[in-house]
Amino acid sequence: MTIRVRTLAAAALLLVLAPCLGCRTTYPSPADSGPTGVYRVGPPDSLLITVLPEPLISRSVKVRPDGMISFDLVGDVPVAGRTVTEIAEDMERRIARYKRDASVTVFLAGSSSTTVTILGQAGRQTTFALPRDTRLIEVIGAVGGWSPTTAAASRIRIIRLTDGEPEVFGADLNAIVKGDLRTNYLLRGGDIIFIPRNVSATIGLAVAKALFPLSSIISLSIQGGRIAIMVQSGGTAALASKAFGGVPLAGLAGGL
Repeated sequence: MTIRVRTLAAAALLLVLAPCLGCRTTYPSPADSGPTGVYRVGPPDSLLITVLPEPLISRSVKVRPDGMISFDLVGDVPVAGRTVTEIAEDMERRIARYKRDASVTVFLAGSSSTTVTILGQAGRQTTFALPRDTRLIEVIGAVGGWSPTTAAASRIRIIRLTDGEPEVFGADLNAIVKGDLRTNYLLRGGDIIFIPRNVSATIGLAVAKALFPLSSIISLSIQGGRIAIMVQSGGTAALASKAFGGVPLAGLAGGL
C-alpha cells in the first residue's frame, strides 16, 4: 500500500512539473500603455456619441464586457483602453464611408470602470476602487498582501483589455518589495490582478486530487519537505495523527 501511494504521488508530481521543465513564460511590459492622468474607457462605462452634420445622430451606449460598443452604420467598435478622443477619431474614419464630412464627438456619460479585481492567492479576493493614480503594490497592500505559503509572488499576472483585446503583463512582487520598482506598474480601471499558486501549493493540490477522491474535504500540501493533511468534518478540522507512508503528518491551517 505504501509503495502504491508513493508511486501515485510521484506520478502526480511529474504531471504537474512536466509542462514547466525547461520553459519560462514571459510577458510584455505595459510601460508604454499611455500617459498618467489620461482617462481610458472600459467596461461598463457609458458614452454619449454625437455625429454631425445633419441629420444628427446621437446615441447613448454602454461599453460591453468584451470592450466593444455597437453604433449605427459601423456596427461593433473597440473602445476599451482608449481615450474619448481616440474613440471619436476612429469612429470618424469608420463613418466617413457612409456619411460625408462626418464629425464625431464622444462624451464620457458615466464612469464605472475605475476599479481593479484581485484574484488568486491574495490576502483577500475583491474588487478595489482606484481613487487616483495607483500602482500595483498599493493595491496588493490594501487587500492584505499575499499568502507567503501558497503564492507565487514573482509570477503575478495583470490582465488588461485594450482595443477589445486582452493583454497580459507580468510583475514580480518579491522584486518590488526589495526596491526594484520596474514592474510596479500604474494600474488602469478594469485591470485584473492574478496571483497564482507556487510550485509547492500546486503540487499539493495535484497530489490531493490524485490520492484523495474526497479532495473537497481533505486539504493536502507540501511544506518543509513533509506532506501535511487536514480533514474537514462537520465544519471542524480534524488533524491527522498517523504516519502516511512513513512521512509524519501535521494539520495545515488555511488549506490550499
